[in-house]
Amino acid sequence: MTSTKQIIEVTQAAGFHINEMMEHNEEQGSFLRVVVNGGGCSGLSYGMHFDKEKKDDDFEDVQHGLTILVSREDAPILMGTKIDYKQSLMGGGFTIDNPNAIASCGCGTSFRTAKREGTPEICE
Repeated sequence: MTSTKQIIEVTQAAGFHINEMMEHNEEQGSFLRVVVNGGGCSGLSYGMHFDKEKKDDDFEDVQHGLTILVSREDAPILMGTKIDYKQSLMGGGFTIDNPNAIASCGCGTSFRTAKREGTPEICE
């Protein structure tokens, strides 16, 4: 495993909600893995899930009691990304602000970077 390095900033609000989700889903002790997948309207999409295992090439960081894992492959795309949780009258949800994204879709989870376009899909 690669030494601790902050690739992603998780705000206090997001950390609180992620920790609540871990408890609700009985995932205490798991890691939060943030990934980049191919697909979406713009070519790449974000993913977050709980993971029980670290990989040798993972970057690891601890914020708000969460251990966050990012693969070496995804790290350059996610460098400087901020994950927040916003509450509104219509409900709440996670927001992702990635300074490396040069284009994004209205859905808020699909994007592309100058160096990686991904595999765009047809949005309906």
